[in-house]
Amino acid sequence: MNKNNPNYRNKISPRVREAKGLSDLLQLFRTENNLDGGLNEFDVYEAWKTVLGPGIVSYTLDVAFKRSTLYVKLSSSIVRDELSYGKAKIIKMLNEELKRELIEDLVLR
Repeated sequence: MNKNNPNYRNKISPRVREAKGLSDLLQLFRTENNLDGGLNEFDVYEAWKTVLGPGIVSYTLDVAFKRSTLYVKLSSSIVRDELSYGKAKIIKMLNEELKRELIEDLVLR
């Protein structure tokens, strides 16, 4: 494409032309390149560390996020049992930390 061509502007994706700021462009890039899955998993892991704190994180062996379900592998069955009583509250707190409703279910292993 030649930028000097008067039709050049018309060949740019309409969504790109409508973007208002850097945030919009980054979100568009993230969506069009299918980066949401990996970035969501990273965001969820960071939220888990923030919400549950270092005490619980020290018992956390693995955190995986797939299809709206958070899978957490813990090294202590006692901690797992204690957390299982408050699963709904943990999900709510994690979604509040993420500022969006990403997590629908929590599986503690």
